[in-house]
Amino acid sequence: MRFILALLAVLATSMLVTSNATLVARGQSPAATEITFTKHVAPILQNRCQTCHRPDTFAPMSLISYEQVRPWARAIKTKVVARQMPPFFIDKTVGVQDYQNDHSLTDAEIDTIVKWVDGGAAKGNPADMPPPRVFRDEQQWQFGQYGEPDVVVSLPKDYMMPATGPDKWPNLIVDPKLTEDRYLAGVQIIPTKGQPLIHHVIANVLPPKLEEQFQQGGVAAEDRGIFLNEYAIGKGADFFADNAGRLIPAGSKFTLQFHIHPLYKEQKGQTTPVNVALGLKFHPKGYKPQFEAKTIKVPYGVVDIRPGESNARVDGYYRLSQATRLLSWQPHMHNRGSYACIQALMPPQDDRIVGFNTGASRNERVEIKTLSCARFSFNWHLNYVYTDDSAPLLPAGTILQTLQWYDNTPANPSNPDPDAQVTRGNRTIDEMAGAWISLHHMSDEEYAKQVNDRKQRQQTVTTSH
Repeated sequence: MRFILALLAVLATSMLVTSNATLVARGQSPAATEITFTKHVAPILQNRCQTCHRPDTFAPMSLISYEQVRPWARAIKTKVVARQMPPFFIDKTVGVQDYQNDHSLTDAEIDTIVKWVDGGAAKGNPADMPPPRVFRDEQQWQFGQYGEPDVVVSLPKDYMMPATGPDKWPNLIVDPKLTEDRYLAGVQIIPTKGQPLIHHVIANVLPPKLEEQFQQGGVAAEDRGIFLNEYAIGKGADFFADNAGRLIPAGSKFTLQFHIHPLYKEQKGQTTPVNVALGLKFHPKGYKPQFEAKTIKVPYGVVDIRPGESNARVDGYYRLSQATRLLSWQPHMHNRGSYACIQALMPPQDDRIVGFNTGASRNERVEIKTLSCARFSFNWHLNYVYTDDSAPLLPAGTILQTLQWYDNTPANPSNPDPDAQVTRGNRTIDEMAGAWISLHHMSDEEYAKQVNDRKQRQQTVTTSH
């Protein structure tokens, strides 16, 4: 009897080994045969990755089919575990966690990809493959719920950038041909030619009364109209709350102030054409939003980053003279930037509505509230757009503080020269700080109402659970 039982055990083990060998030969792992590309991984890539990773985009590879994805399986695992891809770098341990444009992977999605790769990256049943995602435009418009832009304008003629010589800062005009006043719900700039050469593009609204002066060079840089949008590498769309918008008067034109730097090796001695698409998404005709949205650049202090310094910090401050709702936050640095935060230095509790420190006791302490923090990569100048229920509501007198850290060591792969002492400058090899913040102001009464409404909604959600 013992001999028979032992023989059965040997036969069972042999069958298991044979089965495992067959699975391995097919690129699968017995422990992960339930995780396949067609059934589990392809839907994640469609929802999170294919906006960029598809043919005719700037992404380095297409992630549409199994045959395209399989060679990159281990690299994909490395990137998603480190939360480097998809690029959304909010620190999930502090501050606001709800953003309209959050396309980061969930823990469950990361776990699925890890198990798939570790199990041999099986293809699965072709019948399980979801229908291909349909993209209406080769451009990566990111207006979320607003859909595609209503108007797209470009330079009428490409700007030709030499392969050698200094950086260029041309100021050019485009005409959206608006015949009536319209309120903007969102705006985005996408490079269409020469993307690697473009450091940034700043767009301003040029009202008709300033156009002649601008053409004659009589308008100072700080007076080139109303700020519209800023593009830097990796930047998505700016869009506002449903009840907020930015007025574009009829007949207005846009100035596009470029910063373009030559890439000697990539251009191979050739002059390169540069152009962009400026996409405008409007509120419906005749609609006047309750609040006027604006975008500010937070001023900052001295930039002095010493050679080999791994944790240099630069702070900036901006005082809110009125009660304010923040709509989005976009930290700005160059190659040595590593991490950024925005904080609210809020007035003492008894004095929040009437102003900052007017009548408040000297013994009362200012409340410091961390709003958002994020890792920074120069290749991804991300704009973090708050959801309606997470957008910070700040009383009059609040001081916004930006905090930004820099790594000027050889450990930073983006660092062009760790032996350099780095100061503030416009060139890519110099540094900047601060942040672009979209917001709208409101009365003290409206602020109190919005704070109360949000508390009631939160209580309702808590009660329902």
